[in-house]
Amino acid sequence: MRHCLALLALLLCLPLSAAQLHLELGDSTRQWSSEELLKHPQARDIDIDQDVSYKRPMHYRAVPLATLLQGVKGDDHLQAVALDGFAAEMPAAPLLQEGPARAWLAVEDPARPWPALGDGKPSAGPFYLVWTHPQASGIRPEQWPFQVTTIRRLAPVEQRFPALLPDPKLAANDPVRQGFALFQQNCLACHRLNGAGDAQFGPDLNVPHNPTEYFRPEYLRMYIRDPQSLRQWPQARMPGFAEGVLSEQELDALLAYLQHMAGRRP
Repeated sequence: MRHCLALLALLLCLPLSAAQLHLELGDSTRQWSSEELLKHPQARDIDIDQDVSYKRPMHYRAVPLATLLQGVKGDDHLQAVALDGFAAEMPAAPLLQEGPARAWLAVEDPARPWPALGDGKPSAGPFYLVWTHPQASGIRPEQWPFQVTTIRRLAPVEQRFPALLPDPKLAANDPVRQGFALFQQNCLACHRLNGAGDAQFGPDLNVPHNPTEYFRPEYLRMYIRDPQSLRQWPQARMPGFAEGVLSEQELDALLAYLQHMAGRRP
């Protein structure tokens, strides 16, 4: 028994093993270990004034993300997949720019792990997409995926998942179309709709029923703004969308899209 305890203590003291980042960028596939990225010639120490996930200033060793996206063009579409099934859909253009907002891949050092995101939760590692000066380019919280394992180039959402599309007869300026764009930015990373999407995190938002069908409108708005204000449970992981992230007009458009899609089940 004493030997088992000694072995356990030794294992707990050992640093975490190096993680692997998978890049699937069309014709090219590449793997980077955390050790390689920490030693990358363009790796820098950066400070994030207000980290989206940690809700406080943070310091990271990071590599400019554009450096790793060889062959990617501004009109390409990328997806960052996390350990928990979160799948962030992202246009490539903001990730490639050098400013004013700049995307970085923060790399967790196995010898110096980052703090946990909360009680009983892991850290944001092994890889975390962070931004310097995010306000300058209107970067949203969903563009800060953490626990990233894979970044891949894919066809746009509209081509991959036609079941998400609103009625093509809608006018170009119809709020439902804006709602569809907002759904891709804010919801598709965690949820599917009509069975369409890559996320493995949250429930489908149209099958078997749409939230606009079983929530009273005022309670659905409350739930989106602050999920814990409507129903509380320790394992809840849905973030709230404050007006600084999703304006009232944008929330109206998002709800219009959801209500519209209630009539467009497969």
